Amino acid sequence: MKLTEVNKTPALLQTLQLIANPIEFLNTCANKYSDPFAVRVLGLNSPPVVFFSQPQAIKEIFAIPSEYFDYKKATHVFQPLMGEQSLILQEGKSHQRQRQLMLPPFHGDRMKTYGQIICQITQDVTQQWQVGKQISINHFLPDITLQIILQVVFGISPGERYEQLKVKLSSLLEDVTTPWYSSLFFFPPLQKDLGAWSPWGHFVRRRQQIDKLIYAEISQRRRENNPTRTDILSMLMSARDENGQQMNDEELRDQLMSLLLLGYETTAAALAWAFYLIHSHPQVRDRLQQELNNADRTKPDAIAQLPYLTAICQESLRVHPIALICTPRMVRDSVQIAGDKFNAGTIIVPCIYLTHRREEIYPQPEKFQPERFLHQKFSPFEYLPFGGGSRGCIGAAFSLYEMKLVLATVLSQYELELANSRPVSPVRRGITIVPSENGMQMSVVGYK
Repeated sequence: MKLTEVNKTPALLQTLQLIANPIEFLNTCANKYSDPFAVRVLGLNSPPVVFFSQPQAIKEIFAIPSEYFDYKKATHVFQPLMGEQSLILQEGKSHQRQRQLMLPPFHGDRMKTYGQIICQITQDVTQQWQVGKQISINHFLPDITLQIILQVVFGISPGERYEQLKVKLSSLLEDVTTPWYSSLFFFPPLQKDLGAWSPWGHFVRRRQQIDKLIYAEISQRRRENNPTRTDILSMLMSARDENGQQMNDEELRDQLMSLLLLGYETTAAALAWAFYLIHSHPQVRDRLQQELNNADRTKPDAIAQLPYLTAICQESLRVHPIALICTPRMVRDSVQIAGDKFNAGTIIVPCIYLTHRREEIYPQPEKFQPERFLHQKFSPFEYLPFGGGSRGCIGAAFSLYEMKLVLATVLSQYELELANSRPVSPVRRGITIVPSENGMQMSVVGYK
């Protein structure tokens, strides 16, 4: 099979098209070219970037040993935000070590201890909603997800440091999700600190202020040395690798920032889509409400086991995945995938969005049909909203758990309706795709 490359459009223009409207760019390429297809979307001197959506090819990619790929060069845009020690940027034994240290808090019984906190934060943020009033659901969800990260991941209780971090982080993340600001990370020549007034200088100074607060929290936690704490930071601080070594302060800071950036706007966006899809499909909303009415809503774990609620979250993440792509990987020497050879320097990208749109896997893929997940189990190469293989998101189970609890908490307290029938379109916001603001106004029509 001959690999098709989009080679008539200059690399810089392709990069700008992807940044401005990634879904339109991917749909255009998928309709125009064969699978896989190659583009150049990493700036002026971009290497070929090859997108895959065929499950067998994705299975082969995930099976290729990590030493065949360079992950740092393919994910360098995250370094200024997440830091050199971030799990996202690690390779080989360093990646395995950090992943083993970070995985336990996000699974099993430990994760279940966070359920009551998630439900309480959701109730606190939404408690002032009033019947007869309109709300913009997009404005409340980031507040919920940020507070969950601060309390569950960082383990910081409300107080002065909590409020400072909340304000500074939300301000930084708000800027990072704008098209102009996020473009700074794609073009290293723009990363010049020309003083506090310059865009990059402003970013650097805010990052320093946030780092100071995070390092102060880590230092205080080390002094306290409280073994009864169950937040994720405390778990990471007490975890030891096979050599008995713990994470140092820089590693802890970088993992916290990575978890923040990957779990804040992304989960808020996933929740926004779920609220929209539920309320634009009355039969789905009514069936979910019946399931919630028959459940023990005082027990977060019981809520998380509800089959239709789970199917709704799964289908919402299929139609609008948190990320459009899996972790990109640069070929070191050469690899063979689906009968094609890819040379050194090529960027390999399993595409979540296009895989979830394959009609032979999901008939009528544009339609929101939660029943798909009640009647069929999909392979991890057909359904991969959190990526997969050794680079899959470690917070996948936690994110799905959080989604279900936030949805159930809100819908068990309030009866909501979409305030208008305007169509909602996907728009880029940082590294996520969110529903356009014009259709996310909701009316509070009653209490439960």
